[in-house]
Amino acid sequence: MPGENLSRDEARERAALLSVDGYDVALDVRSAIGEASGDGPRTFRSVTTIRFRCAEPGAASFADLIAPHVTAVSLNGRDLDPSEVFDGSRILLEDLAADNELIVDALCAYSRTGEGLHRFVDPEDGEVYLYTQYEPADARRVFANFEQPDLKAPFRFEVRAPEGWTVWSNGAGQLADGVWRFAETKPIATYITCVIAGPYHYVTGSYTRKLDDGSALEIPLGALCRKGLAPYFDTDEIFRITKQGLDFFHDHFDCPYPFGKYDQAFVPEYNLGGMENPGLVTFQEEYLFRGKVTQTSYEHRATVILHEMAHMWFGDLVTMEWWDDLWLKESFADFMGSFSLVRATRFTDGWIAFANRRKSWAYRADQLPSTHPVTADIRDLQDAKLNFDGITYAKGASVLKQLMAYVGEEAFLEGARRYFKRHAYGNTRLGDLLSVLEETSGRDMGAWARSWLQTAGVNSLTPQVLLDPRGRVEELAVVQEAPESHPELRPHRVRIGLYRRTADGALERYAVQEADVDGPRTVVTGLAGAEAPELVLVNDDDLTYCKIRFDETSLAALKDALGALTDPLARALCWSALWNMTRDALLPARDFADLVLRFAGRESDIGVLQMLHAWAESALTHYAAPQWRSAGQELLAQGALRELRAAGPGSEQQLAWARFFASVASGADHLGLLAGLLDGTERIDGLEVDQELRWAFLEPLAAHGAAGEEALAAELARDDTASGRRRQVRCLAARPSAAVKAQAWAQVVESDALSNALVEATIAGFGQPSQRELLAPYAEKYFAAIERVWQERSIQIAMHVVRGMFPALRADEETLAAADTWLAAHEGAAPALRRLVLEARDDLARDLRGQACDAATGD
Repeated sequence: MPGENLSRDEARERAALLSVDGYDVALDVRSAIGEASGDGPRTFRSVTTIRFRCAEPGAASFADLIAPHVTAVSLNGRDLDPSEVFDGSRILLEDLAADNELIVDALCAYSRTGEGLHRFVDPEDGEVYLYTQYEPADARRVFANFEQPDLKAPFRFEVRAPEGWTVWSNGAGQLADGVWRFAETKPIATYITCVIAGPYHYVTGSYTRKLDDGSALEIPLGALCRKGLAPYFDTDEIFRITKQGLDFFHDHFDCPYPFGKYDQAFVPEYNLGGMENPGLVTFQEEYLFRGKVTQTSYEHRATVILHEMAHMWFGDLVTMEWWDDLWLKESFADFMGSFSLVRATRFTDGWIAFANRRKSWAYRADQLPSTHPVTADIRDLQDAKLNFDGITYAKGASVLKQLMAYVGEEAFLEGARRYFKRHAYGNTRLGDLLSVLEETSGRDMGAWARSWLQTAGVNSLTPQVLLDPRGRVEELAVVQEAPESHPELRPHRVRIGLYRRTADGALERYAVQEADVDGPRTVVTGLAGAEAPELVLVNDDDLTYCKIRFDETSLAALKDALGALTDPLARALCWSALWNMTRDALLPARDFADLVLRFAGRESDIGVLQMLHAWAESALTHYAAPQWRSAGQELLAQGALRELRAAGPGSEQQLAWARFFASVASGADHLGLLAGLLDGTERIDGLEVDQELRWAFLEPLAAHGAAGEEALAAELARDDTASGRRRQVRCLAARPSAAVKAQAWAQVVESDALSNALVEATIAGFGQPSQRELLAPYAEKYFAAIERVWQERSIQIAMHVVRGMFPALRADEETLAAADTWLAAHEGAAPALRRLVLEARDDLARDLRGQACDAATGD
């Protein structure tokens, strides 16, 4: 892996030297089917022709390619010896002319890790499916190129595929004489090119829009998935969201969609949620739902569809120069995904999910020792891979929401319009965006950017209320704090809401004031004279990015009447604040669990309810005192079962509580109920135990020794699909046996035989909270293995192993010391590897602080 790393300095040097005029890429994937030949990896032929210019004739540079074998290299008609110019990841190019043509004929390897050209064999019918995934730099696993975002060029692809297959790429394609040939693309970066091939199920549609000049824009739409998922392929809904998104972005961007067709492919064993390849967007096929799911799942899928669509402009049309400015596409796409969701689709409460889920991801990432400014310092490709994180996505999106409140919606959108027109098909940096926003808003964006984009860390905002003798507000101030490690205090545009209970017990807002909070203490004069509040919400309507804190009166009101808070967004913000307090060891885990038990049953927003379930389980696993865990789990299981039985038959709430009950069930009675629901001897009115729910019930049974290998094999026979195999592998690894854990460890750490999806499934099953003693021996093994894993495995798999196998469940000072010892002894290890270990170590230290806080409350 280290030899494959490209540094920012190398990329800048190459970009100053070279300009790329175009690529012709010919792939032959007929080898994807049938028996593999030879002992090495299964390969396909890749022939690439690159036309490029050099600013300094006679200079040397290099092209990128990761391949098992290079057959031939030709530069300007001169044959080069592959053994002399190819080192496994780079092709040396010496004595360049002003105008150059490079031809590389290579055998490239099919992928089983989701990086490059991934090959998947469907267990249902034996069919083979191919797709590519490149970001940030895996196009070089498929064809020779200059793998950096600022060397954009037009691409022409042609593909030979097995008979009966269909092939898709970024441009429109046609089959002639056994070869699929695709229209030349606009200038795009290598990482967003794409090829998909196989017997996919394909559905078509169309989008038409009249443009301002009177012409009609027609966009052919397509959607594809594996044949086995066709019965679950709700293309009407997918196309509806797609058309609503295209309407929204055309209404607001004043820039017609520039890439011709718009296909969307749902593919197997996908490492990401989605990828914005222009004209051929890819998604994980888990967005096609085989069983009953809540509206949260449909809302999340719609958000991802819109996120990737926003990238057609932010990222594809205008691309960051280097990965330092990854936020220029990801933060905007994340914000625009939610913004368009709320404005253009039926999911009008989408800001609740943004506040509750996306910002929770950001708050966690921004408190890790690896936190970084939104505009990050990306030294190389390994840094880039790790910076697809909660800062770049969710914090960046939160900051943009704050920016829209700061400059106004129209100034913000007009800035985007000018940005697209000025930099179409080009590359940009932070200053390019700030300059157009200064033009449209009239504000100094430099100071704003320094505070919000170029510094790290999250501020806390706490209300201070002073009452006069009449019981009215004499002074209300907002205190802003920052951690010592990142002491920046920022300007916050906020709405401050005052709440109190009505005669019928509802907790409702009766006064609100918008204010600019700046510095350590800001007095909000507009609320002076208001009646005394029971609750002060300092970031009402979620305009800014901050951790909300409460004064004593507000916290007491929430503990007494959180469920009476009628506004769903305000309620979500309070839940999020209470969760942050739990993570910060300011609220005992058992108190948070008690709030969930008392008030979650009254939660009307299904997405918030599901988030509360996840947080309650996490509180029990990570922040509860060890001596209280067993009692806490029993309380949560009893509460979940009570709400499950009380929920409306067939309702979303019933389904959510059923899944939560399964996740916390441990006692014989509760496990017996799960087993009875599986075999039909137990029944809860309205609860349909479909195949997906069966697997959810089986995992806790397997983890507690109540479902063995025979039962899991029988379940696989019922559901011998790709999803079924992943779920079976997870359940098998969850069994409480030393031999099972040893086998799972060997399969993930000592072998590379499993695909990326099965590696993830095995890791998920391996780490069961009920098996802490069984997992204890693997702490020492982990620290002994991770540097070798990082060197030998692809970065995607190495990240899964280093993150997923960290001994997080052995939460004690000994494990913390072991992590510190490893970090001290491996100062020269890859920075990306050290970052992952440092993050896991920080999570463990946070766990211990939370457990100490919880233990201090007593038994």
